[in-house]
Amino acid sequence: MLAAGLSYREAGPADGPVALLLHGYPQSSYMWEGVMPAVAGAEWRAIAPDFAGYGDSEPDPPGTWERHMDSVERFRQELGIERCMPVMHDWGGLIGLRWACEHPGALHGLVVSSTGFFHDGKWHGMAKALREPGTGEQMVGALDRATFGHVLGQSFARIDDTAIDEYWKAYADETRRRGQLEMYRSGDFSKLEKYDLARLDVPVLLVWGESDEFAPLAGAHRFERELSDTELVAIEGAGHFVWDDAPAECAAALTGFLDRVRGSAARSS
Repeated sequence: MLAAGLSYREAGPADGPVALLLHGYPQSSYMWEGVMPAVAGAEWRAIAPDFAGYGDSEPDPPGTWERHMDSVERFRQELGIERCMPVMHDWGGLIGLRWACEHPGALHGLVVSSTGFFHDGKWHGMAKALREPGTGEQMVGALDRATFGHVLGQSFARIDDTAIDEYWKAYADETRRRGQLEMYRSGDFSKLEKYDLARLDVPVLLVWGESDEFAPLAGAHRFERELSDTELVAIEGAGHFVWDDAPAECAAALTGFLDRVRGSAARSS
């Protein structure tokens, strides 16, 4: 399916409250395959777009943070989604939380996973390399599927060839690879100084892998301190790619949270 130029997956009742699933890097909507049936079973409508240049969505240059954020709003408007529950992982969190701050009336709540949203944040080593002119071009230009699969295998507790093929789509051509650099190079944390998540005043679920090496669990605890209505589920044995590593545990946490807020969400849909 396609809306506002973005390919997307969907499951669940067409009239149910919407869970908007926003994937991380270098993933796609495929990362949500293990949890979408559970979301649908909880009587929510699960909608998972591929960001431009990822999965089955065509690139839409430039691939900047702002461009992706704007695409979320275009997508919401085209599908006629009045309110939703953003479920966000990694870069999906940076994109989705910034979108949420600019559209507070469109929220039932927030599900935040393995990301940050702090103006004093620091990029990890791989991200720093992607942001560096010349070094980033060399990194994305030299990568082939076999090496890509090997690198992912170092960070995923479990990954198969299908997942590798789906995530490799982000490297399918030069425009897609360049879009990755545009996204990271637009990712200045100082841009977050004007946002205050606490003002959203909505329930928040935090889903984290206990062994996350890219967005350590300390970030989840900071969200807990700064937001008033939070629930943290830290999943033992899972790393950064927690939804791929532990789909059953993540689905249980997510659907439990959706059940908690479903009554008020349904009344306001």
